[in-house]
Amino acid sequence: MDISTTYLGMKLRSPIVASASPIMEHVDSIKRLEDAGVGAVVLYSLFEEQIRREREALYYYLTHGTESFAEALTYFPEPVTFHAKPDEYLEHIRRVKASVNIPVIASLNGATIGGWTQFAKKMQDAGADALELNVYNIPTDMDMTGMEVEQMYINILAAVKSAVNIPVAIKLSPYFSNMANMAKRLDHAGADALVLFNRFYQPDIDLDALEVKPNVILSNPQALRLPLRWIAILYGKVKANLAATSGVHTGEDVLKVMMVGANVAMMTSAILRNGIDHVRQVEKDMVDWMDRHEYVSIEQMRGSMSQVNSADPAAFERAQYMRTLTTYKPTI
Repeated sequence: MDISTTYLGMKLRSPIVASASPIMEHVDSIKRLEDAGVGAVVLYSLFEEQIRREREALYYYLTHGTESFAEALTYFPEPVTFHAKPDEYLEHIRRVKASVNIPVIASLNGATIGGWTQFAKKMQDAGADALELNVYNIPTDMDMTGMEVEQMYINILAAVKSAVNIPVAIKLSPYFSNMANMAKRLDHAGADALVLFNRFYQPDIDLDALEVKPNVILSNPQALRLPLRWIAILYGKVKANLAATSGVHTGEDVLKVMMVGANVAMMTSAILRNGIDHVRQVEKDMVDWMDRHEYVSIEQMRGSMSQVNSADPAAFERAQYMRTLTTYKPTI
């Protein structure tokens, strides 16, 4: 049974990819993920704010008061020679690469174009096999148009692509007025893969403290429906690889996203909820199903249920919405 796949130009033994989570902070955990059978790992994200904050803090402490003695500036090394948190991330890449044989994908999380894009080159130099660009932006400027928001994504991708030679995937939210057109534009801008979709964590209110608090909710299997639909629609229409993320919990989930055209199925919540060994069960269930249905490879099924290959292409569009509402019979 050949369950291998290709993603970002790399041959993976399995389409199951462990995506960014706190598990990725520990080399031993990543080694266990490799032993469990994942095809690749995406490291936890380095945030644009971390890079900017460290740079600003270092600059302040190295230059504060030196205006009194101009020659004092020569007593200190340049800020770039100091080791801060971003440098710890680079060292983490090196340690992971030295410990595992599976591809290691670094992750940058940002919302603007800035010096953080230059850090992508350092990730490459540290040994990252590829880069996942996680653009997490919630536009709140009432004068910012949808066109400007979309162009920001294109500009960020172009800036990162110009800084590195390794493949670059971009992780997107689904909140565009025309997701199909946005995917096409990113594809033309050079995205090597589209990761669908980013989940925006919504804030909550602490009624006792009367303050806004973060609220992390792990995904459920129903969350798979959104990436499932859009991967099915985009398969065969863009050159970029397609990665499903959010809602991948079981072997059946992996099979479904492969059939609509995904190259990989990214898993986080299921591993956090069930443990690293859950990956073994997911693969076993996937292989058992393929054996019963006489599939010999992942490639054989990939895209077979996509919109372009579907006997009912409209099932992924408005017609399915109408059919769902008109056929539903409540039990009351």
